Amino acid sequence: MNVYVETNFVLELAFEQEQCSSCEKILQLCEAENAKLIIPAYSLAEPHEKLIRQARGRKELQQSLDAELRQLLRTTSYTNRIKSIQDIASLMIQSNEEERHRFIQYRDRLLKIGEIIALNANILSEAASYETTYDLTPQDALVYASIIMHLQQNLPAQACFLNRNSKDFDTPDIIDELRQLKCRMIPRFDNGYSFIQSQLQSKQTEA
Repeated sequence: MNVYVETNFVLELAFEQEQCSSCEKILQLCEAENAKLIIPAYSLAEPHEKLIRQARGRKELQQSLDAELRQLLRTTSYTNRIKSIQDIASLMIQSNEEERHRFIQYRDRLLKIGEIIALNANILSEAASYETTYDLTPQDALVYASIIMHLQQNLPAQACFLNRNSKDFDTPDIIDELRQLKCRMIPRFDNGYSFIQSQLQSKQTEA
């Protein structure tokens, strides 16, 4: 089975968000060659850019906090209450490094076992069309165009597209277009993991 994922799959893992456990299990299934993970190249580049942007924002906030804390420390009655705020400022800097480290680890695992859909002129052209046809953001259109083109070129017997952009991708027209290419759209990674498991169990029963 081809398992297509998008940017949020990487973000769930890197930021340890609420569905990261299911994403890790899906990744492990693919590492065990029970399914084939496929991801657009853009979906590996976009999280890196977000990490850099977020780290910059946190650093600026931390610097502002430090400046304010230096002023507050001049007031004796505030001295004992400053510690918890200093801990928050320290956490922001520490979290940047931890998230960057997790991203690198997961990116390496994805590159090792996943198939990366390269961004090319045809995908860029189709993405521009999907922005209008399906009212997708430029980012989502790039992801969707990548997946549709890969499905058309490879015609897998079974596939699923796992994502968290249900408000964008979970529309009748998109669901129908994917279904025609034997690909099921699943707007939660938790549900995606359950679906993959059920399909694997069905195959084992048939065997």
